[in-house]
This record gives sequence, C-alpha cells and structure tokens, in this order.
Amino acid sequence: MRTSALKRAIPSITQKMLTQQLRELENDGIINRIVYDQVPPKVEYELSEYGETLGKILSSLCYWGELHAEKMYNRGESVKLERQDFVNIPS
Repeated sequence: MRTSALKRAIPSITQKMLTQQLRELENDGIINRIVYDQVPPKVEYELSEYGETLGKILSSLCYWGELHAEKMYNRGESVKLERQDFVNIPS
C-alpha cells in the first residue's frame, strides 16, 4: 500500500505522525518497506510475515471496540468514531 493510500484511509493523521508510525512498524518488523528504483520515487508498505501474526489479535480488539461503542451509544453516551462503517451506530 502506498503512503498516499494510507493517508486517505486515516484522514485525521498528520503526515509527520504517519511517517513516524510507519518507521516504527518497519523497525519492529511488522511491515516491510518496498522501494522501487524509478522516477518519481515509489514506496509501498506491506505486512511482514511477522505482522500477519497480529491478525487474530487485532480482529478481536476491533470486535471488542465495536461491542463497547454500541453499548455506549445505546446508553446515550457520546461516541466518536474514525470510521462509521465498522459499528452499527447511526450517523
């Protein structure tokens, strides 16, 4: 995935923070950075084999978040979501 696609997927993140997080994930071995030898320069990111082992953990965490966001909403509490499409809460 290209950096621009990641930025579109997370519109509230600054370019500086995105770059910082990508570097940390790369240093931790969770993602691979692929640099293409071309002009203009092209860089893509992909999950490493190690990063793919986080899949079940992250799915469980997302599921937990969805359940609790709906519970909060149903109690009348304010719920701010980055992405509305994950949770059954009216806009």
